[in-house]
Amino acid sequence: MKLIFEKSVPGRHCSLLPACDVPEATLPASLCRDTAPALPEMSETDISRHYTELCQQVHGVNCGFYPLGSCTMKYNPRIDEEMAALEGFTAVHPLAPAADQQGVQEVLDTAKQYLCEIAGMDDMTFQPAAGAHGEFTGVLLIKQYHESRGDHKRTKIIVPDSAHGTNPATAAMCGYQVVNIASGPDGCVDLDALRAVLGEDTAGLMLTNPNTVGIFDHNILEITRLVHEAGGLCYYDGANLNAVMGVVRPGDMGFDCIHMNLHKTFATPHGGGGPGAGAVGCKAFLAPFLPHSATAEEPGHLQVRSFRGNFLVVVRALTYLLTLGREGIPEAAQNAVLNANYLMARLKGTYTPAYDRVCMHEFVLDLSDLKKATGVTALDVSKSLIDEGIHPPTMYFPLIVHEALMLEPTETEGPETLDHAADVLRMLYQKAYDDAEAMHTAPHHMPIGRPDEVKAARHPVVRWQPEE
Repeated sequence: MKLIFEKSVPGRHCSLLPACDVPEATLPASLCRDTAPALPEMSETDISRHYTELCQQVHGVNCGFYPLGSCTMKYNPRIDEEMAALEGFTAVHPLAPAADQQGVQEVLDTAKQYLCEIAGMDDMTFQPAAGAHGEFTGVLLIKQYHESRGDHKRTKIIVPDSAHGTNPATAAMCGYQVVNIASGPDGCVDLDALRAVLGEDTAGLMLTNPNTVGIFDHNILEITRLVHEAGGLCYYDGANLNAVMGVVRPGDMGFDCIHMNLHKTFATPHGGGGPGAGAVGCKAFLAPFLPHSATAEEPGHLQVRSFRGNFLVVVRALTYLLTLGREGIPEAAQNAVLNANYLMARLKGTYTPAYDRVCMHEFVLDLSDLKKATGVTALDVSKSLIDEGIHPPTMYFPLIVHEALMLEPTETEGPETLDHAADVLRMLYQKAYDDAEAMHTAPHHMPIGRPDEVKAARHPVVRWQPEE
């Protein structure tokens, strides 16, 4: 489809703004542009059709099954959006006096109370803008803790080989040396490998549990104990919290701080570039190092983002928590685990699970044997799913599984959807033997086929340039 700039017609416009009801002010010439901005000129009908066409070319949870592993692309109740759209929340200025922000403060205080209870933490900040930013903030808490005690020899952060890519990147950005440890045959942390790298230079461990292959590490208490005995702290990546929320608390597993993806686990739309919220919780001894929002009355606090973070994401999360309540939150986690195990069971015997055991919220298939037999890759299967109205699962991750497909069905899918997905995946498995060439060139019925991903990565075109 054409870009909105390419659809622009000189002189075409629409009137959307109401008449000005306040005195007009003239800006100084030094603040005015020399030339008008290059904005598209369109009628309201043209604009409506353009964005409708864009919507029709995007696959979302509202369109069909979206089993993107480790991302929790679940349905978000509309009531969350309605609460976030209330004028009392959208119209308040972040620098308004505290007396005029009491409703905002109550939302933040209540959300903190509930989320700290779920995480097993004592305090929390909502400033981080998203998950990776939350990681960065959490690891900085660890860094500040060690430095406050004059313990400057701790220069290393331990990260498992199955970790999300943001974990080693975060540790490196915080100035730490990243120490990678291998997983055992069961997909969990190899305790001997962990013991071998622990020492006086250990600042901490970054871990998610359940881990990236969807397995709850049964050695988690031993893992955190070993790190603590070495003088390090334990950081919990909350990417997979959807599997255990309300069932088991990271704080009780021995973790000292955590980030939670409110935009994944607590029902704010995930993807499309935002908005996100990577709330960071911690134990009491780390609380003095938390960043706090600056207000009109109390400027100058340590901050990692302006004001109170993405506040409306917190409104959505609190609405989700209040809607489900103490009984509904663990039920959602349990249903997510049930759905993942059900779908994996439906696929076993056709596909090979990377770890053939009870999983949590997600599981990984290993398509190595299918590739050897037919030449059809995990990428080919994923692209073929698009033609069947199913969003591809995560591909080639984690790196410890070759030809990996990671599926996370989430708690919001019914058995009919899971049965259909299993039937489609089994059909594609057989198609790999019957018509591999068709799968190599899929998808065939979408607006876009297979873009040149290497060219897109190396030579991205990220903005429109007008012709000279």
